[in-house]
Amino acid sequence: MSTAISVYHGHFGRASLYSLNRSMIKHAHREGHLTFWVQGGLSTITIKDLPCVLSPERAAAINPWELHSYDPHDNDTGQYCLVLYIKPEWFMNFSRSSLGVLKFGRPEIDMTPTITRLVAHVVRLLTMARTTDLLDGYLYELTSACFEQTHTWIPGTAESNDNARINDFRVRKSIRLMTENVGQIMGLDDVATESGLSRPHFFKLFRNQTGVTPKLFWNTIRMERALTELAESPKSITDISLDLGFSSQSSFSRFFALNTGLAPTDYRRVAHVLHS
Repeated sequence: MSTAISVYHGHFGRASLYSLNRSMIKHAHREGHLTFWVQGGLSTITIKDLPCVLSPERAAAINPWELHSYDPHDNDTGQYCLVLYIKPEWFMNFSRSSLGVLKFGRPEIDMTPTITRLVAHVVRLLTMARTTDLLDGYLYELTSACFEQTHTWIPGTAESNDNARINDFRVRKSIRLMTENVGQIMGLDDVATESGLSRPHFFKLFRNQTGVTPKLFWNTIRMERALTELAESPKSITDISLDLGFSSQSSFSRFFALNTGLAPTDYRRVAHVLHS
């Protein structure tokens, strides 16, 4: 069974240390996503149908909204991973630059001595009884080193990651509807109708504008809400499940495990929130 060793939520996004030995289905995040081997066996992260082997020599970089899945090579051995979900606006604000967006140029990151050292620092901080103000700095340095290695700066602003390419007001309306009604029983047919589109046109236009299907987008924002609730609220997991529109805690737990490899109780057990 995969387990969460340490999880921190903050202005940067999320930083996690996981022991993973189960596969994850195709999913996406609105954050920039970096995954590093720490210990154990190998695994393959498939990013937009391109396999990337996670190893002592290679890490994986995933852009916001890029489809990816995770498969360990040996379920018995498993793998310890440092997993980062970096908010694009935090990265750009921290860098004090408005010249680009957080978009990696390629999915594979070479584990240079500098990146290896920074990974070790972040892992050490995540496994301490308490973190320090150093965490933000190390997370920025690590993300920046990976970003610069891919040799990509894209003209635009931090907002470009999410919204700049979405220029159809009907798609924007559908995103607002799904975000505002994430926990309600509202079918995608209803979202299409409320957005002024037929179902086939809605699905085609949404994917053309966002790069993902409406179903995957909705699952992503449900996962975001679930992670936030588990880390920050005193609600029971049953209440969280029902608030997110699941019929039972067991159906929510299956959904959560398919997308993270973890049980909700395990994630909540180690999750911390940094407010500074």
